[in-house]
Amino acid sequence: MQQIHDFLIYWDYTIWYYVNVLGHNAFLDAIIPFFRNQWFWVPLYLFLAIFMPANYGRRGWLWCGFFLLTFAIGDQISASGIKPYFHRLRPCNNPNLASMIHLLVPCGSGFSFPSSHATNHFALGIFSAVTLQKVAKWIWPVAIIWAFVVSYSQVYVGVHFPMDVTCGALLGIVIGIFTGKVYNRYFNLSLAK
Repeated sequence: MQQIHDFLIYWDYTIWYYVNVLGHNAFLDAIIPFFRNQWFWVPLYLFLAIFMPANYGRRGWLWCGFFLLTFAIGDQISASGIKPYFHRLRPCNNPNLASMIHLLVPCGSGFSFPSSHATNHFALGIFSAVTLQKVAKWIWPVAIIWAFVVSYSQVYVGVHFPMDVTCGALLGIVIGIFTGKVYNRYFNLSLAK
């Protein structure tokens, strides 16, 4: 068991090193911090809050409610349910990495595992894909790329390790599938008039 743990930690730190320390450049340094900033995505959320009810009526309002519920479930499970049990330091708070880390945003004092950004964005992306796939065929790649970019940016800016975002993404996928299937069962958008 210890060998598996050591193997995973080795690769986690190695991938982090290549993304955060060796993989940065001036162009990416300028744009990537925006992708992990919640305010950057506010126009998208406002668009959805207007578009969905305008085009799907009551089912659109319910979709917005489920979208918020999906976020709340993901955030609570990752931030309040899991992080307090692992107590994993963020890379930017790890004294062993202080001399090499390429930190682009304020570090934060919370724990690192799992990444709530990854959990929340994968949950929202997968929920959107599951519920909109019959009315927007292109939604799956867009949702996955969106969630991946947000998750990757967490490693790039120095606030998470790859394992944090990978496990956060897996948790988010499960949550998004669950809330999406519940929504589809009772309020399928393809049946909206």
